[in-house]
Amino acid sequence: MHTSRLFMKSGIGKTCIHVLMTWQSCRERSLAALQIQVTRTLISAPGQQTGGGVSENKRGLKAIDIAQRERESKGEPRGLKGKTVNKGNLKETLPVSPLQRRVSELKQFSQHLQNVHPNVLAKILHKSIVFKNQDVVAINKPYGVPVHDTENASSSIASVLPVLVKMLHGIRTERRLHVCHKLDKNTTGILLLGQTEDATDHIHTLFKALQVERKYWVVVVGVPVPSEGVVDIPVVEKEVTGAQPHFKMGLSPLFRTSDGGEGVTRVRANRHARSAVTQYRVLDSSHGCSLVELQPITDVKDQLRVHMGLALGCPILGDHKYAHWEKLAPQQLPKGVLRQLGLEQSKARHLPLHLHHRQLTVPGFKGHSDLTASCWLPKFFTSSVQKLLISLPEKPANEK
Repeated sequence: MHTSRLFMKSGIGKTCIHVLMTWQSCRERSLAALQIQVTRTLISAPGQQTGGGVSENKRGLKAIDIAQRERESKGEPRGLKGKTVNKGNLKETLPVSPLQRRVSELKQFSQHLQNVHPNVLAKILHKSIVFKNQDVVAINKPYGVPVHDTENASSSIASVLPVLVKMLHGIRTERRLHVCHKLDKNTTGILLLGQTEDATDHIHTLFKALQVERKYWVVVVGVPVPSEGVVDIPVVEKEVTGAQPHFKMGLSPLFRTSDGGEGVTRVRANRHARSAVTQYRVLDSSHGCSLVELQPITDVKDQLRVHMGLALGCPILGDHKYAHWEKLAPQQLPKGVLRQLGLEQSKARHLPLHLHHRQLTVPGFKGHSDLTASCWLPKFFTSSVQKLLISLPEKPANEK
């Protein structure tokens, strides 16, 4: 104790105490200043007032605001959104056009439907029902969803039918739904589901006998000449050689133009070719594109796409397979069409296939009258038609 008093009275003790008090004072002032600065930062954001109160939106600084300030301090421009690209060690985003966003949304939507939980897809199909009776259910098939399971999709319409039938008839039902006919993954429109085995078998038989009347609406690049007619050219699968060898359906005509250019000469029929007949009618045209109604008389793989693209020279908008014969590449669109769609050629690969199964009529079953089911166009289809200034027939009030 005596030693402590001597130390306090000594010059060394007083100096130590003074240094300690000075350090504590500086520390307190620094903490106070830091607290004030943090408070000002938290209550202020770009474009907001900082005069002693919180912002009008009453929200603090977000991570995106901090990142934006960091970019601005380095002299980088504001408002970069969209695609991510690498620039040295910095990742930047590039702006995207409204059309690119719509295309991206469509791709994400179709991919989402292929990989969602079966209950979610079943709910979407339930909302898309356009007709229902004791024998069949007709749905408006979404774009990009396969009818049957594939390697690239975890969900399909067939795989969720057990869930859909419970939504229709209750959780304890023993009834089943059956797919009555085929419809390609990227084709939208009417798809029939049988509620009984008898109805399903009957519809299968009618399809094989080509007694079901089907009508499709398509947007094509070009204007078919004449504006109404019948394409009667057999179709056969062919191998395309070259840098990108592949197989696809092609024309196998029974006649060819004579060497002199006068008249036609009959050629030997390909034994693997199948008869393909398509009726067509132009509904309207504008800016180098047309809305066409197609009625296939036969049922051959890719028949409508082949007849429009290879026979009439008016490929379906978004058909990247049959817009070219010799290669696999995105569809090449005229500058006028690109301008109307607000699209660059480099982004044309994102255009979806504009092929919609508009209406289907099945002959009477078990004494019933003929069944006709129809559905309206998907949003991406109507959006393209509006941009091209093509007139659509008036939508029936009772159609989904």
